[in-house]
Amino acid sequence: MIPAGKRAAVVRALDEEGVDYVVSDETSGREYTAVATFPLPTAAVEPVLERLREAGIDERTYTVIVDAETVISRRFEALEEEYAQDTQHGGDRISREELHAKADDLVSGVGTYVLMTVISAVIATAGLLLDSPATVVGSMVIAPLIGPAMSAAVGTVVDDDDMFRRGAWMQVLGVAVAIAAATLFAFAIRNLALVPPGIDPLEFAEVSERLAPNVLVLVVAIGAGVAGIVSLMTGVSEAIVGVMIAVALIPPAAAVGIGIAFVIPQLVIGASVIVAVNTLSINLSALVVLWYEGYRPQRWFREDDARSALLKRAAILVVAIAVLSVFLGGVTYDSYVASTTEADIQTAVGDELDTMGSGAELIELEIERSGTVPPLDTERVVVTVGAPPGTTAEEVARSLDNRIEATIGEDVQVEVRLVAVSRV
Repeated sequence: MIPAGKRAAVVRALDEEGVDYVVSDETSGREYTAVATFPLPTAAVEPVLERLREAGIDERTYTVIVDAETVISRRFEALEEEYAQDTQHGGDRISREELHAKADDLVSGVGTYVLMTVISAVIATAGLLLDSPATVVGSMVIAPLIGPAMSAAVGTVVDDDDMFRRGAWMQVLGVAVAIAAATLFAFAIRNLALVPPGIDPLEFAEVSERLAPNVLVLVVAIGAGVAGIVSLMTGVSEAIVGVMIAVALIPPAAAVGIGIAFVIPQLVIGASVIVAVNTLSINLSALVVLWYEGYRPQRWFREDDARSALLKRAAILVVAIAVLSVFLGGVTYDSYVASTTEADIQTAVGDELDTMGSGAELIELEIERSGTVPPLDTERVVVTVGAPPGTTAEEVARSLDNRIEATIGEDVQVEVRLVAVSRV
């Protein structure tokens, strides 16, 4: 919509940009005198809008951006080639105004958001307790978590504090609702005898893998954040990428609820760390990608404010992630030490049995570890040995005890279980 007195300036700007246009008279009798319609490549939208702002077309007028299926024009093809070579605006990146509108649209109403989060968390909890990966994946499809994360990042880089606050608040609300819903559902299942009495959720692989997270969860979260914001910038289906973000948040939130309902403190702590690290990492990666891609506030004098806000929020996210990563690093190192120790003990036991020459063989090896700060200490080793009849347990136990302690370099309780094996 071209306001009175701006028609010549708008036409001149479009001519200078090499854009084909149609200008129609506007006869409604309002402050507008004409309507300009013109096709643009995706990469040209933002620079042309900036040029029109200089000509007097700003947010006080109506500017509507719609997707066109096809534009058949040789001049349009030339315009596409021109902007494809523009290193600043080239590619499939949408304009700042479109990004802002899409991010705003992704955030649904609070009622719908809460309802869908509750449903997703309940299904995820059921999937974890059923040890069903398919059910867990299904819960992620309906989780509405991509909107708040992306809108918080967009609000930061374009200096829209209201959008940032709403996105941040709804992320906190979503995580809290998911954990509360999972807790209530798991508590109901346990007390209504819908699962066998005495069941241990940690026996399920889908639950136990959230017990001791390692640094690889950062890769998942950062990848989800980058994919989410890139999908928003380029028009890739946000629903598909939203599943990836839900992967990082919904199952661990459900695991926290299970840990609370079944009173498993280590599961609550481990899964809570996953939720926190993933939420922070998604936001940080989205912020960095948006700023790197050149999105800035509409007014140049607000760019400093936006940069300051981004640096402060990014610094807070980095510090929080670094603190939580100490836990992740400790768990990762402990897993490495545990697997290395087990391999060393298994090799040592096998070599010692071969040296004894009694025909004994290792059947099973169990290692019990204790402690609160990783790496945990090896407390007890249970070795099950198959040996020919007549083999004395004392001799085997003494030899294995000395060999295992020499291997790991510390005193440890070694229990040997001898199983008589007859060879036919």
